[in-house]
Amino acid sequence: MATVILVRHGRTTANATGLLAGRTPGVLLDETGEEQAAATGERLAAVPLAAIVSSPLERCRQTTEEIRRRQVAPPEVVVDEQRSECDYGDWQGRPLVELAGEDLWKVVQSHPSAAAFPGGESIHTMQARAVAAVRGHDRAVEAAHGKGAVWLAVSHGDIIKAVVADAYGMHLDLFQRVQADPASVSIIRYGTSRPHVISVNTHAGDLSWLAAVAAPADDAPVGGGAGAS
Repeated sequence: MATVILVRHGRTTANATGLLAGRTPGVLLDETGEEQAAATGERLAAVPLAAIVSSPLERCRQTTEEIRRRQVAPPEVVVDEQRSECDYGDWQGRPLVELAGEDLWKVVQSHPSAAAFPGGESIHTMQARAVAAVRGHDRAVEAAHGKGAVWLAVSHGDIIKAVVADAYGMHLDLFQRVQADPASVSIIRYGTSRPHVISVNTHAGDLSWLAAVAAPADDAPVGGGAGAS
């Protein structure tokens, strides 16, 4: 099984001012976001990435480049529309404090599987396309580079939360329990019997051990196992 590293883009000007950016073009990392992306790039510098996939939006492309340029032998970036932000439709570009007064806000928080954004997509549709995309890329990376391959997918908070929830086997109504901060790192391995969630929403720590895992076992170690060396 290959290993996918899920990275959210760094903080943006919209994040800092409380706007729901969605797919609005021209939303860029702010100074803090640039620093976050660079720090994540340093964390991943010791991990040879077999492939890099990015959302097409500028904030993800910026974050991707900060990571890619720190790789010894960086692969070309594949831009995948299916990893793009949720289509929030009429909610896009509006302040979060204003949206919190909408009836739909309560549905998004407590019953997201039933939430559909006016003029946009449903959260269920968002999860389905995001999971299909990450699993499809994972199969392709493993076929091309072997079971020990590690690859990177840079995207958005709700996208990552939805993918992690699927890997945990959680109902979509529980996906708001998952956190995905700006420039955070989450790691999943898709095995033949089940996904293995290695980490979620991490901001620090050595990741060089990922480079040494040649062929991870598919079975879960009873008792927890010895962990990475």
